[in-house]
Amino acid sequence: MYKRNGIIIGITLFLAMFILNSNAFAISRETEQLLKILEKKNIITDKESADMKQEMESSSQTGDKEAYDGLLGKWADKILPSACIEVEASYEDYNFHDPSVRDTDTSDFVLATVEIGFDVDIAKHVKASLFFLYEEDDTEFDVDQGIITIDGADVVPLYVDLGKMYIPFGKFESHFIRDPLTLELGETNESAVVGGFRNDLLELSVGVFNGDIDETGEDDHIDNYLASACFTLPETTVPDLGLTAGISWVSNIADSDSLQEELAGAGTIKNHVDGFNAFIIASFLDRFFFNAEYLGAINHIEMDTFDEGESYKPEAWTIELAYGVTDSLNLAVCYEGSDDCDDFLPQKQFGGVVSYDLLENTSVALEYLYGKFENKDTRHLMTTMLAIEF
Repeated sequence: MYKRNGIIIGITLFLAMFILNSNAFAISRETEQLLKILEKKNIITDKESADMKQEMESSSQTGDKEAYDGLLGKWADKILPSACIEVEASYEDYNFHDPSVRDTDTSDFVLATVEIGFDVDIAKHVKASLFFLYEEDDTEFDVDQGIITIDGADVVPLYVDLGKMYIPFGKFESHFIRDPLTLELGETNESAVVGGFRNDLLELSVGVFNGDIDETGEDDHIDNYLASACFTLPETTVPDLGLTAGISWVSNIADSDSLQEELAGAGTIKNHVDGFNAFIIASFLDRFFFNAEYLGAINHIEMDTFDEGESYKPEAWTIELAYGVTDSLNLAVCYEGSDDCDDFLPQKQFGGVVSYDLLENTSVALEYLYGKFENKDTRHLMTTMLAIEF
């Protein structure tokens, strides 16, 4: 009940801020009609009517701005709202290697993503982030992230994040509509404590959290750990070249969101299994883009319910190339794959996407992907998306 009320309050606050912060103020329709009647009866001239409209709109804008400032007080300049809405249409043609199984083709139209967020400057050295997320058929509207950040700001370049977050394991950069296979395998949303050092050149972080996949015979404790390092080349080092590279480690990759679902009901694991990630992102002239990433388990995952000697070592990788034809038009291709991921990720996948900034904060995209799974099933997937961000 309290969580539902919090969500409603969050949505209401966002809408109120968006409406009150708008510069689109206008006089009422009744006032306009009255001015037209006065003009028609020659009581006022056209110029006098226009001057009166301008004066009333100016007064309305000033009054509404004062009302906005009065509503939020000193918080008016400290809260930064944002939102993203994505609508997708897709067609999938799935071909089974087993000739006794009938091939399928499906299509769908969904509200793929609704995300509403707030970044708030609470006080010097203290910030907060709150994000709500809805994904049709996948995620009910709920708190996706809620983070309190304490940092050294202008004193020391140290910080600590506390709350529900996507832990810094993997980068998952992509120009495509769909998520890269590395994200599908390794993205982890948990309540955690993450702290470290951060400046324009380097970010180092360590953290702890209590995962949902436990070792056999062990009690439920905060016994999952992570570490990451990310390097960013300063802009002035090489003209027109952007470069970011990093590595990260987690003590139990079985706690990733997708592996939790795959292992649900299968019991506990014999031992925590380390996960490793490495990535590189490069751009040239802000027009040519390249990114590559690897993510996987360092050792084999063994479940109590597996037969003797049975285990698996999931891993995934992705490579993307993109080209900005114009400031609005972008093209990209990808080649990616996975290993030991059964049939929930393609063993090999490649495709292309074209995206276009249709209007301000509004974009459209069309992509095609071909995938082949370990069991030799194949898939053709086409997706088109309309997205707005503000």
